[in-house]
Amino acid sequence: MTAAGDLAVATTGLTKRFGAQTAVDGIDLVVPHGAVYGFLGPNGSGKTTTIRMLLGLVSPSAGSRTLLGYDVARDPVPALTRVGCLVEGPAFHPYLSGRANLVRLDAADLTSDRRTTRARVDAAMDRVGLLAAATKRYRNYSLGMRQRLAIAGALLQPRDLLVLDEPTNGLDPQGTREVRHLVGSLAQEGTTVLVSSHLLSEVEQISTHLGVMSVGRLVAQGTAAQVRGTVAPVVRVTTATPDAARDVLVRLGLSGVEVRGDEVVAQPGDVVPERVVEALVHAGVGVRAFAVTAPSLEDLFVQLTGEGFDVSG
Repeated sequence: MTAAGDLAVATTGLTKRFGAQTAVDGIDLVVPHGAVYGFLGPNGSGKTTTIRMLLGLVSPSAGSRTLLGYDVARDPVPALTRVGCLVEGPAFHPYLSGRANLVRLDAADLTSDRRTTRARVDAAMDRVGLLAAATKRYRNYSLGMRQRLAIAGALLQPRDLLVLDEPTNGLDPQGTREVRHLVGSLAQEGTTVLVSSHLLSEVEQISTHLGVMSVGRLVAQGTAAQVRGTVAPVVRVTTATPDAARDVLVRLGLSGVEVRGDEVVAQPGDVVPERVVEALVHAGVGVRAFAVTAPSLEDLFVQLTGEGFDVSG
């Protein structure tokens, strides 16, 4: 078993109750150094509450948590000094420029070097593509620009760990790609990144490790390959008669049969692919395409949690 000191983030039995409601139920997070950890779950599953406990913004009802080898409860300063974060969206002074907001944010950091503030602020804004808008007032920033400014704020100091809660919220496709590349470059430099996101395709492209939350519980965790291996492969049939194909797959005993436009997806279980194709042909179903694939992140998520991604828990 990996010791907590060898991990960027580790929790043991981390729990948060609000009265009779248990928002986070005894989770054990394991985030290795250098990982890009995709933290997934539907709305209300406990992701943001977990992140707030990790950062000391909320006290847990039970359990422990360490960041970069430091216990957050006993040693919050060394635990958080090398951590950058974006939680529940940006909050800046609307009447100040983007640059002035970051200067004020840097001034609140007792560890920052005032002699290098301007250079670090401009470098952070340049890294998120906002240097040209540095003198523009925050109230005139678009939602995507505000999100990028918040990420710049998390990069004012060198970070060993970056915690991002929905970092691409409000960004257009180009901005989303820029954030994805930024996360990748930070990881290449050795920064551990924990990213919570509802954009499964983005998480799929950048994550080395995954954790899946459902109703306050951590239902799967590990490398991306390990988590994918916890769910069954998926049969995909493309046909002009999807309802007929669905009936064939149901008769064969495949589970989770679902029609998606001209495609039918199902979990094959013990039924071999050759048997599926044979049954479709014998039933007169014209098969345009047939594949047995590893589940997509969306398929994986639905199989693990039993619900769609944007469901409030």
